[in-house]
Amino acid sequence: MTETDAQPDNTEIEPESESRFESETVPEPESGPENIYAGIQSGAVRITGVKIDYYHICHTKLWLFSHNIALEAGHENVEIGKQLHEDRYKRDGKDVTIDNTISIDFVRRGSGIELHEVKKTKKMEDAHRAQLLFYIYYLKRRGVSAEGVINYPLIRETVRVTLTPDDEANLQRDIEEIERIVQGSMPHPERKRICAKCAYIEFCFCDEVVDE
Repeated sequence: MTETDAQPDNTEIEPESESRFESETVPEPESGPENIYAGIQSGAVRITGVKIDYYHICHTKLWLFSHNIALEAGHENVEIGKQLHEDRYKRDGKDVTIDNTISIDFVRRGSGIELHEVKKTKKMEDAHRAQLLFYIYYLKRRGVSAEGVINYPLIRETVRVTLTPDDEANLQRDIEEIERIVQGSMPHPERKRICAKCAYIEFCFCDEVVDE
């Protein structure tokens, strides 16, 4: 199925059944910048798609964000991403809410449910894939079967994402590691190539001269 085969669907997706998950309590959204993303409670730490993404990008950023130090609102790269979404996918529903806890860029229905995320580049494709897998995993726990698609409109590529048993096992390990990192001391910032465009760079390296 190509992108043009499926018709956009702006309606909220309801779980097929919650009977199999009655023993699992979906936590109420906590205060903080990540409320719009899927959440699963792991001990004292709320695990979200954003935290999965940051875990694969930078552990310092993950820790800061998890402690309500959110610096990305209004950041240039974030705003460019939002504008790209609006310009390239006007016919699709934007920020589709699922189960009142997930905000996906848009959803399409064809032979099944497709969750679409729009990204600028593939530089952090592993992190993008892990975040989308988490959304699919979250829906599976709620009785909804879905697949994912990462859209890279600037390079006209799409990457299809399907949850496998190995992916689920990896997500469980990620969740355990995120809980360990968030509950520990702030990881020491490590200078990486991606730091130059990160909203947290001045926080992490305020005592250094930042090369533009």
